[in-house]
Amino acid sequence: MTTGSLTALSVRKVTARIGAEIRGVNIGDELDGETVAAIRAALNEHKALVFKDVDLDDAGQERFARYFGELTTAHPTVPSEPGAPNVLPVDSEQGRANHWHTDVTFVVSPPQVSTLRSIVLPPYGGETLIANAAAAYRDLPEPLRAFAETLWAVHTNDYDYAVPPESLDEGARERRAQFTSIGYETVHPVVRVHPLTGERGLFIGGFASRIVGLSNTESRDILRLLQSYVTRPENVLRWRWSPNELVIFDNRITQHYAIDNYDDLPRRLNRVTVAGEIPVGVHGKASYSISGDASHYTPAISLPAVA
Repeated sequence: MTTGSLTALSVRKVTARIGAEIRGVNIGDELDGETVAAIRAALNEHKALVFKDVDLDDAGQERFARYFGELTTAHPTVPSEPGAPNVLPVDSEQGRANHWHTDVTFVVSPPQVSTLRSIVLPPYGGETLIANAAAAYRDLPEPLRAFAETLWAVHTNDYDYAVPPESLDEGARERRAQFTSIGYETVHPVVRVHPLTGERGLFIGGFASRIVGLSNTESRDILRLLQSYVTRPENVLRWRWSPNELVIFDNRITQHYAIDNYDDLPRRLNRVTVAGEIPVGVHGKASYSISGDASHYTPAISLPAVA
């Protein structure tokens, strides 16, 4: 196996606030430390990176993801790809993730990084939206920003699907039951401090069900208001997939959404995620679990606090 070097690596921004394409490096090769550090620096800055024309199988995707840390298993409750316990098939035939979310925030130490690789693509539609939650935080008016910094939210995998149970077919009911087969509730800061950059970002999304100390009605109104800043078009990358592409995004400070705009055509991406640390709010307090043991899914990674 050849070694990827830093010499030819280049970074091309895709939008002003989020996203960059990385050129000049073959992520199927063995990467040296300088190259990995350059990719990490680009990820810190741009939040989501695109690699085109990659030649990777599941093992190659896992190998690339491991440059950023220890892997999680595929998911706390959803089965992995057979024979590949770290790979989650994101398959349209098994449901569609057309809601804004950050991956697996219902556990106390969500993944720090997610990678997605195109496997089967529809001839139209099927884009992935990725939003910059740090830019959303900076967009908040100062009084709202100060208010958000005081808030904590309960995240759960028994979230509001916006689809009433009685409207589901048998397959969808089974998938929902699988997703909630272990119940998780975790309390996270609404404003999270990124452990590597010190940036502050809104840490909410679809698994955030309510604000600690507030009623469900009050919580919905506040979460809806804050979420509207995350999903402003200026903060969103809309990525149209092509064959043999890999996208990596910083799960600590982004949200994403898979657009359901491709009729009943097949669409599949394979996901591999990197274990993350327990989130910390602006006053140094860490997230905590209410219920649900995720030790089979991910270790908790400790990183030094950013000054």
